Amino acid sequence: MSATEHDNGTGCAQVNEGLGVLHLFGEAGPEPEALVQVVKEATEDGTQVLTISTLGHRGSVAVMALDQDILKLRRLQRRLAAAGMTFTGSFFSLTEVSEYAQGLPEERKRPRLYPVLPPEGRLAWCFYPMAKRRGESANWYQLEYAERERLMYEHGSSGRLFADRITQLITGATGVSDWEWGVTLFGKHPDDIKAVVYTMRFDEASARYADFGPFYTGVVQEPEEVFGPMRG
Repeated sequence: MSATEHDNGTGCAQVNEGLGVLHLFGEAGPEPEALVQVVKEATEDGTQVLTISTLGHRGSVAVMALDQDILKLRRLQRRLAAAGMTFTGSFFSLTEVSEYAQGLPEERKRPRLYPVLPPEGRLAWCFYPMAKRRGESANWYQLEYAERERLMYEHGSSGRLFADRITQLITGATGVSDWEWGVTLFGKHPDDIKAVVYTMRFDEASARYADFGPFYTGVVQEPEEVFGPMRG
């Protein structure tokens, strides 16, 4: 790291391995053209930006952005706010390869660290945060590694039953958000998402050891569709 990078903090804003992932939830505001322009300029600058039409009282718009430079994510957040988007929720996390998948070949690790989104033909979308329990009767972090690995293998086997319908991105948030992981699902249809979440909740890793936060659901669309009709 150069002295300049050290002084202005830009070097420290770069994720060493993987990408920073920012989820923003809220309402679009009265100037859709301005919001569309912000997304366009961020994309041209190399940031992956997905815009999602969401349902429910937590907001009608979601923006999911990925970049190795987290200051570019902050800039996007500020520019969206300045263009009229109001935020009702957010989540920051980092792409990762879990400790149970370190033995995978590099070609299977890379999509987890550097995903290209959205997956083709899978525009139904869902996000939720989660964490592992630390209760007296069920404490994930007091289990031996071999037992945790067994439970996660069982959990993963359930998820792989939906490989033809669902793409899952799990991002790590320990130390950077209130929860420990963020889960983003992309499906062919909304009921595919419902089916995979329901099925996997019966696995012991979820049923006994997992806590879940709020769920956000929607459809990935072009910014012009998400933010509202363009004037004129």
